[in-house]
Amino acid sequence: MNRVPVTVGHQKHVLDADQVIRELERVMPEPVEEHFVVISGRRYPPKQAVSVLTGLDRADFNTHQARRILSRLGFVVGRRSREIAPASPERPGPHRGREADLLRPFAGLWVAQRGLEVMIAAETPQDILQWLERNNQRADAMFRVPCDEWEAGGLAPA
Repeated sequence: MNRVPVTVGHQKHVLDADQVIRELERVMPEPVEEHFVVISGRRYPPKQAVSVLTGLDRADFNTHQARRILSRLGFVVGRRSREIAPASPERPGPHRGREADLLRPFAGLWVAQRGLEVMIAAETPQDILQWLERNNQRADAMFRVPCDEWEAGGLAPA
């Protein structure tokens, strides 16, 4: 277990990765504007995650502090890219494999997508719809990502 003592908003806290996972599994992520942290396969704004964990108002700390705390706990932090990975001319499909690569981490989940970006992933379509409405967001598509090739292609057993 990765326990990290932190001071944020002039308050001392001791956080651990397991606590972060437990606390945030009950919280739907808000829309990611630029920075994100990946927790249990979902992308959260770092300030949302730290606010939920500490009870602090988001005005009490900045995004850099939140990213540093979450990174020290072992979570992947990143910045939303405006660039899309290059297509592979050898791969079939309308996006030459880019969309499949982006959707792979969400196998078995429902997703809302804008362009090639996954806006939100959740267990049920109702969760997706509630999130879109609550955050005043619109998606181009909503669907369940297949778990495997059998499910995706409807292949019959040999």
